Amino acid sequence: MNTMASNAPHHPGFHLRPRDCRAPRPPLCIFLALLLAILLPAPAAKAQSKEYEVKAVFLFNFSQFVKWPARSFPDANAPLMIGVLGDDPFGGALQSATRGETSNGRKIVVRTGRRVDDLRGCQFIFVSRSEIGRLGEILAALQGSGVLTVGESDQFCDQGGVINFTLQGGKVGFEINVASAQRAGLEVSPKLVRLGKIHRGG
Repeated sequence: MNTMASNAPHHPGFHLRPRDCRAPRPPLCIFLALLLAILLPAPAAKAQSKEYEVKAVFLFNFSQFVKWPARSFPDANAPLMIGVLGDDPFGGALQSATRGETSNGRKIVVRTGRRVDDLRGCQFIFVSRSEIGRLGEILAALQGSGVLTVGESDQFCDQGGVINFTLQGGKVGFEINVASAQRAGLEVSPKLVRLGKIHRGG
């Protein structure tokens, strides 16, 4: 991901930190490589690869700005588990973005699964675009479970998802359904809300 860093604009409140630099970072002042980065338009496969490298770093950073209810973890030392539901589009980028990192003092573990039941115990679930046909069923199954749901489908927040990735003009952004976060018992930092677009639906 470092090869992409030179193209990344800085954003107030976020700092780009190369992965080989382990200097301490102040609370909620973390690197977000390629925030709203411009993706290379061609070839298509390369652009998609870069898109998911960007999204992987977003996912890691989302975890720094969300507070889960205590009931979401079996104990104080349990890891934060990020699940990828459906086709895994990251190609190892998510593992790379989270390797050796922690979220609010918890080790981060990445899992993949084809069914919601495969990801029981995860506090954070990314719903792949491959699951758009059963999005309503998935979100209904996760409702009230204290899970941070992140997707990449046009109707994701409309159907109750918490954060949805957007892609406009080659730039990755995101929208947040604050009401869905509250229903899930999640506390989302105002800093993260300010950086995204607030979803005004239900």
